[in-house]
Amino acid sequence: MNNPDTHAQNESLLDITDEERLALVEERIEAKFLDYDGYDFSRRQNIALNIFFELSQEMRGREMFYAVCMAIPHALFGLESTMYILEDEETFALAACSSGKCDKESVLPWSDVMNHRLTIKGENMHIPIRGNPEFNDMLAFEPPHNVLGCFVMRPCSGLPGHIRLFLEKYVNRVGYQLHHRIIRARNREHIAFIKSMVQDIGHNVIVPNMYFKLYFNRLKRKIEELHLTTTSILTGMNKNANPDQIREGNRLAQIVGGIEAQYQEIYSHYESTSMFLETLLRRQHFEEGRYVLDKRDVNLRTTVVDPVVERFRHRFEERNIRLSLAHECAEDHVIRLTLDRGLIAQVLDNILSNALKYTEKMPVKGGGKEQRVSYGWKIIDDFFGPNKPGIRLWVASTGNPLDLKEPLEVFKPGFRAKNVASRPGTGHGLYFVRQVVELHGGKVSYAHTEEGNVFSFVLPFEHS
Repeated sequence: MNNPDTHAQNESLLDITDEERLALVEERIEAKFLDYDGYDFSRRQNIALNIFFELSQEMRGREMFYAVCMAIPHALFGLESTMYILEDEETFALAACSSGKCDKESVLPWSDVMNHRLTIKGENMHIPIRGNPEFNDMLAFEPPHNVLGCFVMRPCSGLPGHIRLFLEKYVNRVGYQLHHRIIRARNREHIAFIKSMVQDIGHNVIVPNMYFKLYFNRLKRKIEELHLTTTSILTGMNKNANPDQIREGNRLAQIVGGIEAQYQEIYSHYESTSMFLETLLRRQHFEEGRYVLDKRDVNLRTTVVDPVVERFRHRFEERNIRLSLAHECAEDHVIRLTLDRGLIAQVLDNILSNALKYTEKMPVKGGGKEQRVSYGWKIIDDFFGPNKPGIRLWVASTGNPLDLKEPLEVFKPGFRAKNVASRPGTGHGLYFVRQVVELHGGKVSYAHTEEGNVFSFVLPFEHS
């Protein structure tokens, strides 16, 4: 089983300096030297361990690896071998035999010989194949007692103790190599699944989603027809109808106007959601295992900032949060730069989403309290070096400062500040923000000012 003390120790090593880490490794190397001195293996046995390591790296395929594993005991001591691998928590499955004809049981349960201890019964010596406990979470199941399988050798009834020790240490190395091979095989299966899933996403999500645009266009035409019909009815009623009919006609016009406003809001959400879907589920991300930018020349305000802000405006109003553009930002200011529109829009969406969740009432001049969120942008000359300007976008929200050791801590994966940990959230949104901004060659930042909590990012002011 995993040793919790070892795991805790390895976790603590993440916070030490490079010099301390190097000293610890050198200490382990010295301890290993002492261990090997104590083993007193022969020169041939030590060479055999090196040969196993080299061949296990050289040979491809699980069957060839098993052949290498069984060939070492046979070459050194003339031992025949059988290897069993744990296929689930309860069952050992026959993997390979060194003899040409394998007449062993194909599956075996845990027993007095198939267990987590070296066991000799008759001519057979059963040595548990152990993995690396630090990587057990990457397996399909948690291996009981950290056992991946069992290496059975024979004839072993008269083997001296020092040879048994060598074989036990040898099987330990087999276990670590086997563990990595299982992980690599699972990773290949995972990659194959992801590639298949990407095709399914394109076929079952992206393409059907495109049809919604057709339905929205049809609905828009119907609403336009409804407007024309309503106008025609009202024109006729104004000439001949009584006051009650005119009142009902005006009510009809209000209903039609409400339907159009609701349509516009739903269509805006559809456009944003479609862009996010197509951006985040882009095939290149999955094929390369990282976010791949699709950078184009855009008008920052009209294609990124305004659409995202408008999508949030009604939600801020429902929470009685005053949303405003910073006074130094002109609404007609045109800023064109090169970026991945979909990913940067998602970055701004994440920051505004946090502002919606965490904005608090704070005192204002003149008395009382208010919830405020402001946003804006500013060109910063030479931010990335001489003649290399940047464009800074920020969102400021009223509230108490976050409880942080250092400002960038909030952008770490899974991080939640202690004073907001009770509120809904995964701690992934701001990490995504940092990933995308840095992929653009930009920088993220957090600060608490008189405006409140200010999250910002600076992008290179690039042009196509």
